[in-house]
Amino acid sequence: MQIARLFSLLLLAASSLLAQAALPPSPSAPSNWPTSQFAATAAKDPSVQKAKQILDDMIRALGGEAYLTMRDMTVEGRTYAFYQGRPKGLGILYWRFWQAPDKDRYELTKQRDVIDLYVGDKGYETTYKGTASIDPKELTNYLRRREHSLEWVIRDWLPAPGTMILYEGTAIVEQNLTDKVTILTASNDSVTIAVDPRTHLPVRKTYSYRDPVDRQFDEESEVYSNYKLIDGINTPYATVRMENGEMSNQRFVNKANYNTGLPPTLFEPKGLLFQPQKNESANPQ
Repeated sequence: MQIARLFSLLLLAASSLLAQAALPPSPSAPSNWPTSQFAATAAKDPSVQKAKQILDDMIRALGGEAYLTMRDMTVEGRTYAFYQGRPKGLGILYWRFWQAPDKDRYELTKQRDVIDLYVGDKGYETTYKGTASIDPKELTNYLRRREHSLEWVIRDWLPAPGTMILYEGTAIVEQNLTDKVTILTASNDSVTIAVDPRTHLPVRKTYSYRDPVDRQFDEESEVYSNYKLIDGINTPYATVRMENGEMSNQRFVNKANYNTGLPPTLFEPKGLLFQPQKNESANPQ
C-alpha cells in the first residue's frame, strides 16, 4: 500500500514537472511593478504571495509594459444611462481622448457638440452657449471614479509606499469563478478586483465610499467583458457600472487606439466661461 502510494506521488510530481517544462517561460514582471515592496511580505504571508501572483498575471494579460506605459488613448462608442436599473433614453455616441496622467476629453452626441473636459482637478463643459465649469457634484463623481479606475490603481496605488495587497478568495462574477484581490492604500482606501483565473483579465472592480450628503457608505462596481487586443493592450469593449447593486451606466466601444500622439489643444477649454444652469450637464459619467 505504501509503495503504491509512493509511486503515485512520484508519478504526480513527474507529470507536474513535465507540464511546467512544456509551457513557454513566463515573461518577467513589468519594471513598473513594485516587486521589492511586496517580496519580503509575500515570502512570509501566503495570502500576499497569492495576491501578488494574481496581479502579476493580470498586468501581463492587460499588456505588461505596453499597459503600464501607455501615454494616451482614443475611444469611440455608445453610452447608456440608467436610473434605478432602468435605461434612460436610447443612449448617445461618445468620443473619448485620454492623456496620462489626468487629462480626459469626451465629445458627446452625433454632432459632437457637447464637450466635457477634465484637466487635473478641474472640469469644463462646452455647449452652443460657450464653456462653463462642470457642476461640482459631477466633478466630484468624476474625480472619485478616476482615482479608483483600474489604470489609476495599477499605475499609482501599487507603487505607492504603504500599499498592501490581500487575496480575498473566490467569487462568482458574471457566472464565472474569479479570484479576488484587494489593494489597500496607506490612507485606508481600497479597491477589490475580481480576476478570471483562465484569462487573467479583470472581470470586476469594486470600491466603497461615504456619501458626502447622507454620510452612508455606497458601493460602486465596474464589470468588464468582450476584451480585444488593441495596440498590444487588452481593452474591454463592454463596461457596466453598478451603484449599490443597480446598473447606472453601460458603455460599448466601437473603436480604440493607443499612443497616437494627441495634440495639446484637445485639452484646452474653449470660449468664455459662464455659469451653467442646474441639470444642464450632458455628462455621461
